[in-house]
Amino acid sequence: MINEIINDEISMMNYKRILLAGSLLFGAFAMQSQAQSVEGTDYYLPKTLLRFTVKVEKTQYTPGQFAKYAMRYIRQNVSEDASTTYRVIGLEMDPVAIPDTAKHFMLQLDKKHSITDVTRAPNGQLLAINTEAQPLRPVVRRFSPAAKPKMINPADFMTADILNASNTAKMAELTAQEIYDIRDSRSQLAKGEADYMPKDGEQLKTMLRSLDTQEQSLTTLFTGTVVKDTTWTTVDYLPVKEGEDVLFRFSKRMGLVDADDYAGTPYYIEVADEHAVTPAAPAAEDEKKKKDDKNDIGLRVNQPSKMKITVVCDQQLVGTFEAVAPQFGTVESLSGELFGKKQSTRLVLDPLGGSVKKIEGLEK
Repeated sequence: MINEIINDEISMMNYKRILLAGSLLFGAFAMQSQAQSVEGTDYYLPKTLLRFTVKVEKTQYTPGQFAKYAMRYIRQNVSEDASTTYRVIGLEMDPVAIPDTAKHFMLQLDKKHSITDVTRAPNGQLLAINTEAQPLRPVVRRFSPAAKPKMINPADFMTADILNASNTAKMAELTAQEIYDIRDSRSQLAKGEADYMPKDGEQLKTMLRSLDTQEQSLTTLFTGTVVKDTTWTTVDYLPVKEGEDVLFRFSKRMGLVDADDYAGTPYYIEVADEHAVTPAAPAAEDEKKKKDDKNDIGLRVNQPSKMKITVVCDQQLVGTFEAVAPQFGTVESLSGELFGKKQSTRLVLDPLGGSVKKIEGLEK
């Protein structure tokens, strides 16, 4: 009885080994079959993204220490409240190529065709075959801010009487008197009537510049200071059809805001297809043509159209631009005969539009 049980267990173990060996053999065969599938490389053709650079000027106003006395002493009406305002001072546009997921293809690579090198961009866009490609250069507008002028402290030009005044009103009065004294001194220098005249013209210029600096600095105690700064902001827009759309919104108090933020005034973009290419054939006819082509290796190129872009705000023209428009064009098939055994081809595509930029036959 025990021997029978042992024999049964041995038989079962052998059966499991056979099953395991069969499974491994089948798995290896399946992997080998998968490895022998049609060789190729997938790629995308591009579409055009519009990258706008919005140049905005930011203005910050800080009221002066004696702002409430400005009208009384220097006859200027100024605000006593700090403020920050924005305005658009420029708009630029650069077309950028991005992969069109609707134009995803597989290029067949086999022994029948002499394709030895396929160059794609990091994003999968086809750039060249059998030759070096023109690189996709990133569109970057670099902003170099201008050097800001050195801020002068008005306190450096206050007299001892101003600094020792008992209250703000008295300080404002004495400061105004100092401003008028500076103007009088400048007038006397210009007329040659000053008690201490400069020795030459260069010294005169130096003295006049010094008086100008003193007056301007003390005057800011009444008029306040205004600081302007310029910023660049990028706004991307992908045209998918002709028509008008909101590009962004802009607020004088908040600057650039989102397109759906009604706190800002809308800047509209209008895209118009210039119909630079013949309309594509009907889908059924195109599919039949592909099936009839025995040399179809999956090689496609764009025949891009062109588009005109207009940006307006409050019915005022802000800017007009033009760009290549692959998304409004057609797709053409290139025959595998270009890469036969007797003749090969070097092919370079335009990195922006995806059309043929250079094609060169090579005799073998």
